[in-house]
Amino acid sequence: MKWGVFFMSAILLMGCNANEDQQDSKLALIKTTNPTPIQLEKKGPEVEKIKKEVERIDDIYDVAVIKDDHHILIAYKVKHLQRFRMKKIEAELNKRLEKEYKDEEFIVSSDYKIFLEVVRLREKIDSGTISEKEAQKRFNEILELKKEMA
Repeated sequence: MKWGVFFMSAILLMGCNANEDQQDSKLALIKTTNPTPIQLEKKGPEVEKIKKEVERIDDIYDVAVIKDDHHILIAYKVKHLQRFRMKKIEAELNKRLEKEYKDEEFIVSSDYKIFLEVVRLREKIDSGTISEKEAQKRFNEILELKKEMA
């Protein structure tokens, strides 16, 4: 009987580890996930550099960046007590980005749904369950979702 409980516990714990890669999307709204930036198109500025620029704003604590050949989507989370300053934070972010990267088109979102979709796309890319073409299609769907929400 004791061995049965032990083996069942071990199997249960191994099953929990199998989904560990996808934990970021499940907890993205609660904690800092710090997702790796996604660069679908290799031309233009490096997305890691853009992410670091966004992280310099004190009121922002988590940033997700995706870049293709036409757009750069930046989804971010704002510290809870700064949520009433969302418009000012977004204006400051846009000003910084336009100053540094004049030739790029930025789409900026503080919406949790957009952030979550970017994290999910990152997970699919990391796990290899999505092709480059499918990733580009999913990115376009996220952009459409952002337009609908605006």
